[in-house]
Amino acid sequence: MALLNTQPNFHTPGVRTLHAFTPGDDFYDALIETHRGLGDDASRLLNARLVLLLANHIGDLRVLREAMAAARAGLDSAAPDAATPPGAA
Repeated sequence: MALLNTQPNFHTPGVRTLHAFTPGDDFYDALIETHRGLGDDASRLLNARLVLLLANHIGDLRVLREAMAAARAGLDSAAPDAATPPGAA
């Protein structure tokens, strides 16, 4: 993964923070707040929209392919198929 930055990189341009983890915590808080009050279907739709908006912002298909591969890594065997009801496999 030559192009994808997987190191913490959250920041607000021009703002210095006392602790390196603070911007990441701020992002997580904002993400949770964005989902507050939504049902499961609306939350999934929000996630899909957010992924597409951020992918468009990144724009570089090489980076996006690396990100998709990193996100998918290990999921084929780790999680049951969401379309298969529990106990039906």
